[in-house]
Amino acid sequence: MRIAGITLPENKRMPFALTAVYGIGRPRALWLLKEAKVAITTKAKDLTADEEARLRKIIEDNFKIEGELKREVSGNIKRLRDIKAYRGVRHSRRLPVRGQRTKTNSRTVRGNIRKTMGSGRRTVEKT
Repeated sequence: MRIAGITLPENKRMPFALTAVYGIGRPRALWLLKEAKVAITTKAKDLTADEEARLRKIIEDNFKIEGELKREVSGNIKRLRDIKAYRGVRHSRRLPVRGQRTKTNSRTVRGNIRKTMGSGRRTVEKT
């Protein structure tokens, strides 16, 4: 089954398979299945054509997903950068945006850089 150009994993149950689509998480996947009247235990390969069509229609009518959502998010970030807002400056400097501390624990945003003494040393072979 394909939704928005993404092939869903066939051997997973639908609540987990739908999360392969950008913009659909577990709560939204459960809501979609309830609206489309599809059993939660159904695997992606076992969907009927009718169930597949109902799911696709509900997703297209109600949500922005994949490319459209990514464009919107990047447009929002670009707008913040252009007006030189604090959050935009943080984005452009690749630092945490939402008030997290940066003295420690900002490895995710900055990249996993370790500059401490013992972390990158090689052991010297003894002869």
